[in-house]
Amino acid sequence: MSDTTGIDLALLERARARFDEHFGAETAPRVAVAPGRVNLIGEHTDYNDGFVLPMAIGRAAVVVFRPRDDRTLRGHSVAFDETKSVELDELSAPGGDDWLSYVAGVAWAFESEGLPTTGLDVVVDGDVPIGAGLSSSAALELATARALAAVGGLDWDPVRMAKVGQKAENQYVGMNCGIMDQFASAVSEDGKAVLLDCRSLETRPVPVPGGAAVVVMDTGARRSLAGSAYNDRRAACERVVAHLTTLDPSVAALRDVTPQLLERGKDGLDPTDLKRARHVVPENTRPVKMAEALKSGDLQAAGQLMNDSHYSLRDLYEVSCEELDLITEIAREQPACYGARMTGAGFGGCAVALVRADRAEEFCDRVLPAYKAKIDLPAELFPCRPVAGARLLD
Repeated sequence: MSDTTGIDLALLERARARFDEHFGAETAPRVAVAPGRVNLIGEHTDYNDGFVLPMAIGRAAVVVFRPRDDRTLRGHSVAFDETKSVELDELSAPGGDDWLSYVAGVAWAFESEGLPTTGLDVVVDGDVPIGAGLSSSAALELATARALAAVGGLDWDPVRMAKVGQKAENQYVGMNCGIMDQFASAVSEDGKAVLLDCRSLETRPVPVPGGAAVVVMDTGARRSLAGSAYNDRRAACERVVAHLTTLDPSVAALRDVTPQLLERGKDGLDPTDLKRARHVVPENTRPVKMAEALKSGDLQAAGQLMNDSHYSLRDLYEVSCEELDLITEIAREQPACYGARMTGAGFGGCAVALVRADRAEEFCDRVLPAYKAKIDLPAELFPCRPVAGARLLD
């Protein structure tokens, strides 16, 4: 059962109870939540200065918190059933990469930005699957930022806080992610996806029609190869840009490359690098096209864009896998499905389908057993509607 914000009520009660158990109930704590996200379309375009179309989902990170009168950050993780602490005055980058480092990293980023910090007792909980490509880390960063802003008396600035969250992950945790995940978790509006220009950081809310549901399809396969493959793909894009700049000095990223320019420069490119660019250049046009399709209610067109994106990621960018290909294929066979694609870095994790809202449960009931009949992994499907970004619940 969920509250009006889409957050599971049992999750909230569990986190509050764990706080009382570990840190005492003498003064009521506060609660900050931030959603995970699914990217509807625009994959591997963010680090090419392109467009993406993420949507915040009703799976969230929950941070139950209470300020302390010292400079100690003391946290308990429900998922890992452990309690750790760190002194704020001893934080330095790079830090660690355990669960507390995501919380401490945001505190470090606040300090580095000249924002006020104080000691906290926090309990961290959530229902965003870890390692599934739904941005559990960004959700935790933005929930932490919401908590720190509250105790520091700061007005909530979602754009600035998205950048703070990214800084924590890039410089403290050491993961060189783009800005999409933090932006989606920070700035999203209820009922709307977010069209994000990753160069200018301009955003536009995109209403998702009431007749459509987004179904997240977690394959159960975790992304063991995604890190090295991500670095390889990014390097390939950079090599293409370096070559095409010799033909057109205005090119700063694949965002600036037209299909015509790419074909004109293809003879000077490694064949594999060319394949990578042949995904990114068309893919960068799809988020804007899908935003327009959703705005006009053309769900068939939106679904076809998702299908095209998956085939491109599979055949040109080569970041799909057996599990992602299978679950999207089964999804497309269902009459209620408009389109389906892998989402995230690839090599496992999640896919996403656009389906008729009135048949979403039926869709899940058909796809999941058909997938599990061939793949023995703990897969999960869940329909969702877009929810608002990071917020306080009290």
